[in-house]
Amino acid sequence: MTKKTEKNKGTAAQRRQLVLWIGALVAGALLGMLQVEALGKLMDFIAAVYTHLFQLLAVPTIVLAVITTLAAFGEQEDTGRIFRHAVTYTLLTTFMAAFVGLGLYIVIAPGNLAAEMVTRGMQDVPKNLGHLSYYDHILSVVPDNIVKPFLEGNVLSLLLLAFAMGIALAKMPSSEQKTTVMRGLQGLQDILFLLIRGLIWTLPLGIVAFAAQLSAQVSAGIVMGSLGKYVAVVLAGNVIQFFVVLPLFLLARGLNPVRTLGRMMPAVLMALFTKSSAATLPVTMSSAEERAGVSRRVSRFVLPICTTINMNGCAAFILVTSLFVMQNGGVTLTFPTMLLWVLIAVISAVGNAGVPMGCYFLTLSLMAGVGGPVGIMGIILPIYTIIDMIETAENVWSDSCVCAMTDRDMKRLLAQEAVS
Repeated sequence: MTKKTEKNKGTAAQRRQLVLWIGALVAGALLGMLQVEALGKLMDFIAAVYTHLFQLLAVPTIVLAVITTLAAFGEQEDTGRIFRHAVTYTLLTTFMAAFVGLGLYIVIAPGNLAAEMVTRGMQDVPKNLGHLSYYDHILSVVPDNIVKPFLEGNVLSLLLLAFAMGIALAKMPSSEQKTTVMRGLQGLQDILFLLIRGLIWTLPLGIVAFAAQLSAQVSAGIVMGSLGKYVAVVLAGNVIQFFVVLPLFLLARGLNPVRTLGRMMPAVLMALFTKSSAATLPVTMSSAEERAGVSRRVSRFVLPICTTINMNGCAAFILVTSLFVMQNGGVTLTFPTMLLWVLIAVISAVGNAGVPMGCYFLTLSLMAGVGGPVGIMGIILPIYTIIDMIETAENVWSDSCVCAMTDRDMKRLLAQEAVS
């Protein structure tokens, strides 16, 4: 009876928190519509503070979570299984996102833009990025300085370092020195999660600021333009993946998608406004453990990895945008060519960093590498704010689904092993 009462209290607290977050969202939207300059500057400042704080916590969260989990590789034989399940679900959901985008592109069939429109778009292409190649992007992931990735917040480089350190600790023979290092890392992790919980407690103020910021932009007409059919393909693909494909994955593993989304809603909302999977990671991990009931050994290993490699929205954006740009450049899009770009989009998305506009910059470098009319990327740029928000929310929702499915699989395997 006591456990049932505690569970009911926990559920009620979660509902109150969600209502508070939604209330903050509505209040922020209303404040942004007022178009008061001083208020707008204040909201921009608060939003920037929260973004900086979450980015501050995200870097050590990723590193410590991966190191401590991999360090226990020799002690917990299920770590390898967790990794395999997470990667399998990541690849399945990412390929599905790309195929949904491909199907919509074929059905909706966006037309070509006027040549003078593409030429004007060249003026808006970031000049320092138009010449980059995908080779440069991959090379930038390999760190040449152990401090530099931490200073730059390079998620992929940090993940490589964390993997190296975690595996090295796992290979170390048991000793007093190893035990001391592990206790220190786990202590730092506990401190970090206390800080995260404190920041989440104050987050309604941040949501008000984020919502006001977006509402002011929309009211001012900054993000209201569109490219018609192209935008319809990108947004419809994200919506179908979010509300149809990912829930079907959850149902197939015996999970309730509505309940799972409700429990992960704080992370999804945070992703919507920050436009960064990495910055949202502290909220995603906290929501998974404290609201969705995912075990720590799964969430603290799967989510940091998914934040880096599980990019459903990015895969769809890279594919659809690449096809659209190449089509405008005179490339004949045969079905084999489209299938090849599905593979390229998935591989590129897996290698993308979970930072704002990461997909845009990556697609720009890909198109520059194949000689496409990158002026189209300049035309897309003004509306990318909305696309980036929706993509990031979808990415974090997909991370949450992969984590929940992996956790369910691990619990079933443990139950089967206990019976046998």
